[in-house]
Amino acid sequence: MNGHARQTERRKWARLPLAIPVFVRSRDKEGKEFLEFATALNVSAGGMLVAVRRIMPSSGDLNLEIPSSPVAALTPRAARSLRARTLRTTAGHGYYLLGLKFSRPLAQGKASSRRRKLVSSL
Repeated sequence: MNGHARQTERRKWARLPLAIPVFVRSRDKEGKEFLEFATALNVSAGGMLVAVRRIMPSSGDLNLEIPSSPVAALTPRAARSLRARTLRTTAGHGYYLLGLKFSRPLAQGKASSRRRKLVSSL
């Protein structure tokens, strides 16, 4: 080892490095609703990292809308609208990175609860 203590991973879900266009809908400090085009930089079942051009209310609730093709309408279980809360904001050069937590995780339940019966009774 190099002498540094290992950092324990605190995340429940793995992050996927995906660039996905999203619309962020929220309210500003005056309570006026706005819609901002953004890009998700990575996504997990519990949240996502989003790059936006305007400052968002800290610890604010957001609605995320993922644009999709008409074919996606044929799959009703596809998540196209998500609610999230801002956990952190980091300023960059001309943009802000938002660490978001979904109101409800995308993956619900555990694999062990979905096990099938391996032996049938005769």
